[in-house]
Amino acid sequence: MSIDDISVFDIIEIMTKRNNSLLPQVTFSILFALSLKPRHGYELMQQVAHDSNGKVQLGPGALYGTIKLLREDNLIEEMPFESDNERRRYYRLTRKGLNRLNAELEYFENTVRLAQERRLLGSNMGDIIWTT
Repeated sequence: MSIDDISVFDIIEIMTKRNNSLLPQVTFSILFALSLKPRHGYELMQQVAHDSNGKVQLGPGALYGTIKLLREDNLIEEMPFESDNERRRYYRLTRKGLNRLNAELEYFENTVRLAQERRLLGSNMGDIIWTT
């Protein structure tokens, strides 16, 4: 199953149920990409693919459906931008979006710390003692 198999309705369902749960991968990826600078849609797709080493490939439906929801949740905003292409819309993180991204990153930071303590990362991975 690829990202293109996810419908806008799937994204809406996930985001309305999330409350304080982890963000869906597409949502996190877009917020993360916007943490560098404001971007237009195609740039977002490229940055998400780059950030994920090609593991997350956004199609236009998933991208723009998620952008719509992120705007409705006031996590990102469309911004005026001088461009040679008037059709391009640029988006940036809001303060709320940056706070939500930081909360997510703190969760992942804690998870990585725990994985390191449990020797699940790197060269220590083979040190796990399995019991039955």
